[in-house]
Amino acid sequence: MAAPGSLPLAEWESFYVIVGSSAAALTGLQFVVVVLSAEARVGSAHTTRAFGTPTVVHFCAVLLVSAVLSAPWHTLSTPSLALGACGLAGLIYGAVVLSHLRRQTDYVPVIEDWIWYAVLPLVAYAGLVTSATELRAHPVPSLFLAGATALLLLFIGIHNAWDAVTYIAHGRPSSEEQRP
Repeated sequence: MAAPGSLPLAEWESFYVIVGSSAAALTGLQFVVVVLSAEARVGSAHTTRAFGTPTVVHFCAVLLVSAVLSAPWHTLSTPSLALGACGLAGLIYGAVVLSHLRRQTDYVPVIEDWIWYAVLPLVAYAGLVTSATELRAHPVPSLFLAGATALLLLFIGIHNAWDAVTYIAHGRPSSEEQRP
């Protein structure tokens, strides 16, 4: 059994402190976006499930990956299993998001929405599963793939949060438009 400091995970600690902290902070800001959406009366609960909730889930996945890969493991087997479970859960959740995107009726998704809300998250979670399956045999490239996956999910969340904020800011009617 290797000492925790000798595993390649130790070299990634600063990376995951930065990425995980960013994801945690952005999760809190996403709650503000949801409140703004409700106050502006933009969309329904179905729309939030399709567009808002996945953003929080992706930020939380980044936080979870950061925690898993920052823990003082003695072998690579347990973090491999944890990453695999997270990736598999993400793939399943991606299918759920696809269903919500199709069922909500407040907004017609354009190709950019399908890419950022459906395709890229599925690619990221598949990358996480791949990283998990290869972690014990090829730790260095697997850790780079896990790091790239965490960054991709973080950037997906940032993009989608920005998308939601701009939609709220420009999508709600002004006070003059609301008058009869």
